[in-house]
Amino acid sequence: MSNQQNKNITARASRPMTIAGAMGGLMRIFGARASDADLSARWDEIMGAEIARIAKLAAIKKTRNGGYNIAIRPANPAFALQLSYMADEIAEKINRYFGRSVVEKISFRK
Repeated sequence: MSNQQNKNITARASRPMTIAGAMGGLMRIFGARASDADLSARWDEIMGAEIARIAKLAAIKKTRNGGYNIAIRPANPAFALQLSYMADEIAEKINRYFGRSVVEKISFRK
């Protein structure tokens, strides 16, 4: 019976794997996931110390075409203007995290 099991294992290993299958496995191995829930859990790490110090993620809304509308809450209302100037940088960091362009809109809540 062990010979039969060895044949199945080698047959599976010799078949080509899709990129999504390979990357999904790697992502699980390293514990990294690209989802909206992970974005909120890893906000400080993704944004970096400067942005994370003055802004917290308030809401994420998925749109019909697979993008996201992001709502950010400044730590102090005085930071809202500064964050609006940093909106492109914030969108770039979020897009880099997801590996594709997903940010459609960034809004600020007071």
